[in-house]
Amino acid sequence: MSLSPQQIADVRCLAFDVFGTVVDWRSSVIHEGEALGKARGLEVDWAAFADAWRAGYAPSMHRVRQGRLSWTSLDQLHRMTLDRLIQEFGITGLTEADKAHFNRVWHRLQPWEDAVTGMERLRERFILTTLSNGNMALLVNMAKHAGLPWDCILSAELARHYKRDPEVYRMAARLLDLSPQQIMLVAAHQDDLQAAHREGFHTAFVMRPLEHGPDAEPDLSIDPAFDYVASDFHDLADQLLGRRGNP
Repeated sequence: MSLSPQQIADVRCLAFDVFGTVVDWRSSVIHEGEALGKARGLEVDWAAFADAWRAGYAPSMHRVRQGRLSWTSLDQLHRMTLDRLIQEFGITGLTEADKAHFNRVWHRLQPWEDAVTGMERLRERFILTTLSNGNMALLVNMAKHAGLPWDCILSAELARHYKRDPEVYRMAARLLDLSPQQIMLVAAHQDDLQAAHREGFHTAFVMRPLEHGPDAEPDLSIDPAFDYVASDFHDLADQLLGRRGNP
């Protein structure tokens, strides 16, 4: 675990998974759901709603991978899941404008406390880019809303594939004109890191034990293939830059 000085010197770019790694989707969705409920007089378990909405994420993308859906953006997939959950949770009285605005909560997610300042440290040495299943509009709006200091925004939408399809990782290397060995994926999800590793990327596992809430039991197991394991972005910066911030 951890790279040699020469290997780390060769890394030019840190590519970040976003949902759960950079931003706290669950708390953000709960907060906006509670505001919507108060405004419309709704009694909803918004924590359960947020969990169910996120639970629809992987299955909906899998339908695209299988060809059961033609290419469909994440905004559209989120809306399909939202419409289903509104019925399942017995929610009534929402206008189309309410639904459209709530669906874009994914554009307005809040960063983890360490995210922006940790990224600013890392940006002194590395190119920082998203490598997310979020569509371009979503990622751009989120960056503006949350003050995320990206140098570049790359979306699975550009490859018209969803992670963990290899085409997404290959697209990033191609568009950045870098070899896979010059890119390190930073993510809180083992399967994303493992897929990137198979494409030749270096990997950094950043643990986010509260991603699914305080009562969840997340998988924090460490694959020996991971080059770095960090508790947050400052810990990762300490490891990659040295504690005095030197490369």
